[in-house]
Amino acid sequence: MFASRKKQVIGIDVNSHAVDTINSGNIHIVEPDLDIVVRAAVTQKYLRASLIPEASDAFLIAVPTPFKDDKQPDLSYIEAACKAIAPVLQKGNVLVLESTSPVGATKQMAQWIAELRPDLSLPSGVDSTEQDLFIAHCPERVLPGHVMRELVENDRVIGGLSKACAEKAKALYQIFVEGECVLTDCDTAEMAKLTENAFRDVNIAFANELSIICDELGINVWELIAIANRHPRVNILQPGPGVGGHCIAVDPWFIVSRTPELASLIATARKVNDGKPEWVLDKVNAALVEVANVKGVAPSQLSIACLGLAFKPDIDDLRESPALQITKTLSERHTGQILAVEPNIHELPAKLSAGNIRLVDEYTAVKEADIVLLLVDHKQFKSMPLQLSDTQRLVDTRGVWN
Repeated sequence: MFASRKKQVIGIDVNSHAVDTINSGNIHIVEPDLDIVVRAAVTQKYLRASLIPEASDAFLIAVPTPFKDDKQPDLSYIEAACKAIAPVLQKGNVLVLESTSPVGATKQMAQWIAELRPDLSLPSGVDSTEQDLFIAHCPERVLPGHVMRELVENDRVIGGLSKACAEKAKALYQIFVEGECVLTDCDTAEMAKLTENAFRDVNIAFANELSIICDELGINVWELIAIANRHPRVNILQPGPGVGGHCIAVDPWFIVSRTPELASLIATARKVNDGKPEWVLDKVNAALVEVANVKGVAPSQLSIACLGLAFKPDIDDLRESPALQITKTLSERHTGQILAVEPNIHELPAKLSAGNIRLVDEYTAVKEADIVLLLVDHKQFKSMPLQLSDTQRLVDTRGVWN
């Protein structure tokens, strides 16, 4: 976006493949229209990539912020980024943390920078006007598959270490952002992003729990939700096999980690959504037993088609994907053939290296499989007619064919 506004941009990454791909004018992820903008920016020499940071006017840090096994946030990538850019920081630079982070992460980043560059002064308080570096937090708020539009149109929350920091960061983003830039302090900006994703997670948990209850009662949950949503003040989300991605499946734990004794609803929603994949596996096991009895064979002789590996429709992002987790677990528990289908990737990820998994197209999978497991409602699946034989069974976690 900055490069498309004719600003000189250097993209820094530890992944040499990503760097080489960008420098060739191509992209290494699936995102509509991104390839066109990148190709133009590189060709016009406004965008280039490197493994080593260089002196600049502004630095945006957008690195992973996962959680550890104990659900505590892992800020090591932010710390590594600080160490990488510290040698080239100069007076007057703007430094923005875009990574979704627990409350206090921006202040921690500032502390790391202060230790690495004691010669550069930071704000002494929210009203400070004397500082060498301007530090702020501005979380991304885009939907994969619509990133190019939403980066421009969406409002941005900008939290500064001081008011002057927030104003400096606002001027930076207004180079391309047409939405409103809402200014606040960095703690509130961090909590805003966590709140947005926790809100979504809680509402998805309601839908997922409802789907389990409806299955027990013999009720079609998608029909039920469509009827209930006719109420003018009801908007139930759609259930699925769980919750994935680098935000909704992770961010609520950042709230829980800071206030575990208070965040009971948020923690429960996480447990409901994290538990949904095992429920799906139980449904597949039941289908395997049923088909095995019909065919008179052992369940291990049957094949399973897993339609979709990404964490949401029509993208190639596999991060925290429940579909990927379910497919992996099936390959470990089921000795029969697993037919994996993901239209947006060209080879199986390393996590699915088991010998009983094949990456195939959706038509081959449906034709050959005994159990058809729909995990992601990609457009390719929604547009294909489904005709199963008497000995095939469908487990549809997204309501595409129900």
